[in-house]
Formats: sequence, C-alpha cells, structure tokens
Amino acid sequence: MKIRQAAKQDFDRIMEIYEYARAFMASHGNPNQWGRTNWPPVELIREDMEAGKSYVCVHEDRIVGTFFFDLGEDVEPDYRRIEGGKWLDDSAYGVVHRIAGDGSVKGIGAFCLDWAFRQCGHLRIDTHEDNVVMQNLLHKLGFTHCGTIYVEKDRDPRLAYEKCMV
Repeated sequence: MKIRQAAKQDFDRIMEIYEYARAFMASHGNPNQWGRTNWPPVELIREDMEAGKSYVCVHEDRIVGTFFFDLGEDVEPDYRRIEGGKWLDDSAYGVVHRIAGDGSVKGIGAFCLDWAFRQCGHLRIDTHEDNVVMQNLLHKLGFTHCGTIYVEKDRDPRLAYEKCMV
C-alpha cells in the first residue's frame, strides 16, 4: 500500500469509501458518529482536497482508504481544551481526522496512521465513545488515551488520543 495526496478525480471514490464506513460503523455498534449527520459532508471533503490535506491509501492501483492529515502548532483548535486528563506533549503535532477504509484490505487504518505518525513523530486523533473498533486500533498502535475533547460543530464528547516519539 502507499499514501498520496487526493486528487480531484478521486472525489467520487472517496465519497464511496465514506458511505461504506458509515454502514460499517453502524453495524459495529457506532451508528451515531457519522451516520446521524451523513458525515463527512461533501463540502468539507472538497475543502480538504483543495487545501492539500486529503489523502488516499492505494493498494494495487485502487483507492482503498482515505483520511485528513494536517500538522503544525495548535493545528486543531478543538484540542485546546481537554477534560479528564491532559495531552502528553505541547509541541507541534499532526492530526488525523475522517479516516476510513473500504473493507477490501486488512490493515488500512493502521497503515494510514503509521504513515501520518512517520510524517511528524507526534500525532493526535479523537473518536466517539462508541467507536470501539478505532479505540482498539489506537491502543494497538501505541496511542495513549489522554482525556475528552469536544468538537465545536456538534458538541459530542470525543475520546482524545496521542502518540509521541519520546
């Protein structure tokens, strides 16, 4: 597998993957994270792509996964306030959002997260309490649960995770 920035012609395939991911989450005890609002919206994915922050995971010339990745100082404003814990490191970090695979290849999530971590050595991510599949993956990959954050757009609590090279 390999990771590359998403291109305009990838848009329809990316939206297919998100459709699959919503159904997968619902069938695995997590119907609300993306299903309730048909997340992520088309406009947001277009913005991610235009900003150069949308990535795809390619296996044998087919897009099998997608995610948002950005890095820098204070790159995710929703992470400024954390409850019930604290971040491990206050330095610049990378953030992954909207990670999804199409279910055709095992290990897509781990591959994408490992790639993102290699870009910066300090990665943060959040997920819903019901997303046990993602929580298990994050623990397996060495992420630490740091507390709870709230996303301004929907105010749902999210479990916040971090992994640092220390």
